Amino acid sequence: MSTQVRVTTTGKVMEITLDRPPANAITRSVSESIHAALSQLQADPELQCGIISGGTGRIFCAGWDLKELAAMDSNETALSESLASPGGFAGITEFWDLRKPVVAAVNGIAVGGGFEIALACDLILCSDTTEFFFPELQRGFLPDVGGIQHLPRKLPYNVAMELLLIGRRLSAQEALGWGLVNEVLPGSALPERARELAADIAEGAPLALQALKEVMPRIQGLPIREAFAATKPGNRAFPAYQEMLYSEDFMEGGRAFAEKRKPVWKGR
Repeated sequence: MSTQVRVTTTGKVMEITLDRPPANAITRSVSESIHAALSQLQADPELQCGIISGGTGRIFCAGWDLKELAAMDSNETALSESLASPGGFAGITEFWDLRKPVVAAVNGIAVGGGFEIALACDLILCSDTTEFFFPELQRGFLPDVGGIQHLPRKLPYNVAMELLLIGRRLSAQEALGWGLVNEVLPGSALPERARELAADIAEGAPLALQALKEVMPRIQGLPIREAFAATKPGNRAFPAYQEMLYSEDFMEGGRAFAEKRKPVWKGR
C-alpha cells in the first residue's frame, strides 16, 4: 500500500486519509491503495463503515495527477491501463460491489476527480471553506469517472450542466442548499463529526447495511411497482438482501425491541 494513503481503524470504522501534499492528486498507485483499503473494509466482518478524507490541508483532492497523465503523451495503452485500476479512478468510483457505506469528509477544495471521489461516497460532509468544481472541459476532456454520471442525478439538470460546462465553483453552502452534501461544518469540527456519524452508521445491523448498499443504487430510476417487486423474498437479483431476510439478525432486531435492549448483531 502506498505511503501516500493512511489507513486507521477505530472500533467498526476504517478511516482512509489521502496524504500526498499539497494537492492529494491521484496516481495509479494511490488509486490501488485506496481500493486495497476498501477491499479490506469489505472483507473484515468487524468493520462496518468507512471514511475518506483529505486530511487538514487546503485541498481535499485535486483529482488526477496531470503530470502522470502528461507523461503518457497520448499513449493509448498506458492511458487505458491507468483507467483500468481496480475499483476505477481512486479505487472507489467503479467499486460496484462495495457493500459497506463510506462517508466523504471534504475539507477544502475538491477539484475534478476529487469531486468525483466525494460523489462516489454515500454521504458527504464538508467544511465551510469547501468548494467543488469540474474544470475538465477547459482542459480538454470530460469528468467521466463519475462527474457526468452522478451530477445530473443529484442536482437539477441545468445546474449540473452549468457546473460542467463552465467549471463554476460550487460553495459548501450552495451544495447544502441543493442537498448535495449532508452537513457543512467548521474545518476543525469536520474530522470528529465524520467519525461520530460513521460510528452511528456502524451500529446498524451488518447485513441490513450491506443489503441497503446493494439495493438502493439498482432501484433508482425504476418505476415504483418494479422497485417494490425488486425487494420481495425470492428475488435472486439481490443476494445480500435475501441473506438479510433469512438471517438470525433479522429476528434479533424484533426481539431486542420487544425486550427493550440493545440488539446483539451476529452478521448472519
